[in-house]
Amino acid sequence: MLQLLYTAIFGEMAVILTLLFKTPLRKLVIITLDRVKRGRGPVVFSTIAATLLVVLVSSLYSMAKIQQRTIGAGIINPTDQVLMSRHMLEASLLGFILFLSLMMDRLHHYIREIRLLRKTMEAAKKQSRSFEEGKNSSTEEEQKALTKEVATLRTKVKKLESECEVKGSKAKALEAEVGALKKQSEGFLMEYDRLLEDNQNLRSQFEAIDQSSSHLDNKKSM
Repeated sequence: MLQLLYTAIFGEMAVILTLLFKTPLRKLVIITLDRVKRGRGPVVFSTIAATLLVVLVSSLYSMAKIQQRTIGAGIINPTDQVLMSRHMLEASLLGFILFLSLMMDRLHHYIREIRLLRKTMEAAKKQSRSFEEGKNSSTEEEQKALTKEVATLRTKVKKLESECEVKGSKAKALEAEVGALKKQSEGFLMEYDRLLEDNQNLRSQFEAIDQSSSHLDNKKSM
């Protein structure tokens, strides 16, 4: 299961990086996400997210039970320690997957909004230029009406430009978060290697304990 979780994490990171940088793959990824969000796509993804959330809650519940059992016994059981480490790693990876999914969805949403704002802004600029060009051939009353409309369009263009800047700053913030999450994933990989090493040490200890117990049983039988 851990390999599957790591595969999902790296896949989501690849999609997020593709959305952040303007490459030929970016348009393809955006079109794919647009199609996925149509029809039954949102229902399927909601079901998958709910399943991952249930598994995350189950891991947290198992960790709490192991913690209570350890506190009640007063002795750290090596088996419980291994299970605790595994549940902790699974919970961390599941939470990381859910967070990356949310960020990928928001990043795709902001990119679509920015594209729509740019198209609207370009249409407003063209309309404003056409009004200014026809201003000289219009009557006095038409000129006043056109002047008011041009002023309104300029205000709308400024508003759209400010919104575009805000969306751009949000995209940069998301890019910084992706960098931080990449560093965090590297930390998870190091933690996974450490847990594997601890698991191997605990297995060696279990084998030594089994050998010593079998040796004592042989002595008792003699």
